[in-house]
Amino acid sequence: MTDRADRSGWTPPLRRRRRSSWATQEPTWREARPALIADALKRASAKPSGNWFVVGSSRNLRAGVRPTGRIVGGVEVVVWRSDTGELHAGPGICPHLGAPLRDSRVVCGRLVCHWHGLALDGGSLAGWDPYPVHDDGVLVWVRLDAVGGEDPTERPMVPVRPVAGTGVDAVFTAVGRCEPQDVVANRLDPWHGSWFHPYSFVDLTVARPPQGEGDDVFVVDVSFRVTGRLVVPVRAEFTAPEPRTVVMRITEGEGATSVVETHATPLTRDSAQRPLTAVTEAIVAASDRRGFALARAAAPVLRPLMRRTAGRLWKDDLAYAERRWFLRSTGHFPG
Repeated sequence: MTDRADRSGWTPPLRRRRRSSWATQEPTWREARPALIADALKRASAKPSGNWFVVGSSRNLRAGVRPTGRIVGGVEVVVWRSDTGELHAGPGICPHLGAPLRDSRVVCGRLVCHWHGLALDGGSLAGWDPYPVHDDGVLVWVRLDAVGGEDPTERPMVPVRPVAGTGVDAVFTAVGRCEPQDVVANRLDPWHGSWFHPYSFVDLTVARPPQGEGDDVFVVDVSFRVTGRLVVPVRAEFTAPEPRTVVMRITEGEGATSVVETHATPLTRDSAQRPLTAVTEAIVAASDRRGFALARAAAPVLRPLMRRTAGRLWKDDLAYAERRWFLRSTGHFPG
């Protein structure tokens, strides 16, 4: 009797893997050479950012409601939308007497200071000057030339994503006591995946590490654990398009073209003795299966689940990044 796959070409997204224990998997410490990871981090750090920093989720910044405040590199920033959805950003300190503009209100598209009523429409006024801001449809970026210290660019280096409207996106944010480079180094070490996160990843192998200058791609074969022995095997690529961003893109298997972007935004100045970094993870899931239309319809329900999954991973990975910063800052980091 011909089964469903033979009749229609349909294949199930899940695979059943053999039973195995965490301790019996192949060690990866020899392949995860510290020098290889350090070189990849060095090349990523040398790439231009145009002074752009991720400050939050596009969806969470709604028109005509309260603004969003964020400290970036020790600089207070405020972001809001007008009633028509136009995005504005600038210093988060009122130029009059220093009120925190993140606590102010948006009235008729203008940000009105709650101390003395100074109303900002996004243009220069009374010593307040706007910052360049960009909404890429998933994340909001602000350009801070004084913090970045590079040659500015008109737009941030937004990673390639599934075609707008075809995927389901969710954004998770957490804060750790480390520097952006520690977050990026975590993501440029894919070898830790199935050892450190066995509840999410199994059967992980790095099929091809970066080859050096001009080739900064990690090619990884991995299975996402769904439950028990059921997994979804994929091939993915890890790249760092700019100093504070690492992108995982599924290239083969279920959900091809889906991306997970990790953006590290420094909250404190470079000289801070106890640095803080915000990790903003944007997940954009896509699939060419006809049934994925149901997932898009159920996006409001799926987004909290996607954020919860990212939160579990980052509870561990921030501990990794914080440990790395601690060892670096105390002079005990290997190598």
